[in-house]
Amino acid sequence: MTSTQTRERRTAAVRTDDGAVLHATIDGSDDAPVTLVLAHGWTLSQASWDDPVGELVPRIAAGELRLVRYDQRGHGRSTWAPGDDDPAAVTIDRLGLDMGCVLDQIAPRGPVVVAGHSMGGMTIMCLAAARPELFGNRVRGTLLVSTSAGELGPPAGTAKEKLARRFAPGLVAVAVGGARVIEGLRKLTPPGSRQHQKIVRGLLYGADATDEMVREGAEIMHATTVRAFAVFYPALGDHDKRTELAALARVPVEILVGTSDKLTPVQHSRKLAESLPDAVLHVEPRTGHMLLQERPQLVVDALGRLLTAAADRVAA
Repeated sequence: MTSTQTRERRTAAVRTDDGAVLHATIDGSDDAPVTLVLAHGWTLSQASWDDPVGELVPRIAAGELRLVRYDQRGHGRSTWAPGDDDPAAVTIDRLGLDMGCVLDQIAPRGPVVVAGHSMGGMTIMCLAAARPELFGNRVRGTLLVSTSAGELGPPAGTAKEKLARRFAPGLVAVAVGGARVIEGLRKLTPPGSRQHQKIVRGLLYGADATDEMVREGAEIMHATTVRAFAVFYPALGDHDKRTELAALARVPVEILVGTSDKLTPVQHSRKLAESLPDAVLHVEPRTGHMLLQERPQLVVDALGRLLTAAADRVAA
């Protein structure tokens, strides 16, 4: 019997305190010594972690690891909260509280390592700012992949920033209100089309990405609603945790970024590393924003070091 056949898997519904329902997938035994919680990025879903997770199957099957993946609110199979009808209420800070709900309900005991890609990494930063007592106690390690602590929007006080503040709410409202029409237009350029893949490759991938990687990533993003795309866009610009990273300094942190990342460029990861001087920074050549697909083994190796350190600390 193969390791994939012996793997335990179940799904769970995590209810947040404001009424969203997050769809989570749990692999492995509840008795495993360490739990790994994975958070995905903007316009993606927990499926974006498939490649690294595939490499972790032997550890899960051997009882060494319990794995939790979930869809962020409004993404994948997770719902919105009633208050999210007001786009201004949707923030990355709220996603940090959501991750806290996942830990409280699915991993209430034992050591945890958290990993986040892009908006998922920002989610971890917001959790650390909101609930610093978790870090160094329950949370024993953090992996931040292709992410940023802030400065994703136009510089404050500039003409671009003023324009964004003035027009962004209206654009979000138009996008949400016209979602049905926009979804219809999206069907004209499906993920399998050459035009669609050319755009996705140019924006998100590096020189070594295969056509299969780009197609799979495009399909995950295409499954995300226009509402999620529109509502979280200004939230990403508002994200700023540059002065609220102290809790992360209590645990081992690894930071990964691709040299060709256009969404969260290398300088964002370098600034993170400067704020967390004990963190390990790895800049990977010939890769873009989608490191989870482009270099899954790099991600797994970093996770392995964090998981080993967490387990060693428990044993000690």
